Amino acid sequence: MRRRRWIPAFAAMTVAACSEPVAPVSGEYPTIVSLNPCADAILAEVAAPGQLLAISHYSHDPLGSSMPLDQARAYRITGGTVEEVLALDPDVVVTGTFLPPATRNAFERLGMQVVTLGAAQDVASSIEQVRALALAVDRAEQGEQMASRIEQGWEVSAFEGDKVETLFWQADGVVAGPDSLIARMLDYTGFASHSAAQGLGQGAYLPLERVLADPPELVIAAADQRMLAHPVLRQQADIAYAAFEPSLLFCGGPSIPRALERLKQIRERVDPPLPFAGGAEGGPVTTRVELPTPQPPPASGRGR
Repeated sequence: MRRRRWIPAFAAMTVAACSEPVAPVSGEYPTIVSLNPCADAILAEVAAPGQLLAISHYSHDPLGSSMPLDQARAYRITGGTVEEVLALDPDVVVTGTFLPPATRNAFERLGMQVVTLGAAQDVASSIEQVRALALAVDRAEQGEQMASRIEQGWEVSAFEGDKVETLFWQADGVVAGPDSLIARMLDYTGFASHSAAQGLGQGAYLPLERVLADPPELVIAAADQRMLAHPVLRQQADIAYAAFEPSLLFCGGPSIPRALERLKQIRERVDPPLPFAGGAEGGPVTTRVELPTPQPPPASGRGR
């Protein structure tokens, strides 16, 4: 194992606070292993070639990745065990808040800096995380570039006018809480939360029967499941329907501009007209509006 320059004051940090870059080895960028799928997506874009040694195994799972799979598969993965990380011998280990204390202590005893990335609840805190994480791995300029892209995406996505009453329906019929990142993006881009109006909080279950009994103007389904795309929904002439890529839900960071763009696209397609509001010339609409999910843009992943 190579010797690394270690500064005890940096032994552990969270990106919620102001961070300083870890001291590099022999003038190079500090090497990184990420155990956090949200950090994976950030680091894949801001890290220097060869700096990111491995990402979390979640990012190779189509149901759990927040980054394009071809980009993710350019990197090796790790299950997060001390043995796996030790074999890679990174300078920095980026984790989530659920890392067991014993594992964290083991990393620190082995001389690795532990950086913790929590869940961002709004766009501003996500931008702060991007900047702090990039600074912690000595890639502040690249982090600022990503932060600027997020800020620009936010600025151009503001909607003025009447909001569409919308059920944002997630896997297994659950809904997002009003203080979640996706709820804030929905509100900002012109959608009023149907579930919040019913008093439902984060992770509450909303069955199909209740949706049909008190229908929203628009259903955005964020999972490819039968209940969320049930045939009976497609028979309702007064409910518009759109699909939303689930991978855009998992994290902030570079997912935010893509999520905002998709929401903006949906909003533009339903205003005007909504199926219940008449056609472009004011006449009745007899067919439902179904908005396709766009294919993710090609990624430019770096090698291992």
